[in-house]
Amino acid sequence: QVQLVESGGGSVQDGGSLRLSCVASGRTVSSLTLGWFRQAPGTEREFVAVITWGGGRAYYADSVKGRFTISRDNAKNTVYLQMNSLKPEDTAAYYCAAALSIRPRLDVGGMNYWGKGTLVNVSS
Repeated sequence: QVQLVESGGGSVQDGGSLRLSCVASGRTVSSLTLGWFRQAPGTEREFVAVITWGGGRAYYADSVKGRFTISRDNAKNTVYLQMNSLKPEDTAAYYCAAALSIRPRLDVGGMNYWGKGTLVNVSS
């Protein structure tokens, strides 16, 4: 089992920045693919970004490319999501996710473990 705990959500204005953190525990975290998803009210959970176990490769949804950066610190069992130039449409609950596969599908079905989420609200 893997436990994932997110933090760092909050309210910012259009154009602002936030950094989300997710601490993982329960098994060899460095072997997991870690990522972030988000879900706005009334919508399905969608992929935001993932990073491979070694941190060598990161993949992003088109909607966040150039604005969000995912990174990880295996020594701290933590994955981060730096979010810059935030827009009102980024408002959502953000969920940390972990996959056992080194090349998971970049959708909800590709993840094996989930955190409980942290809320991000961007006002115009």
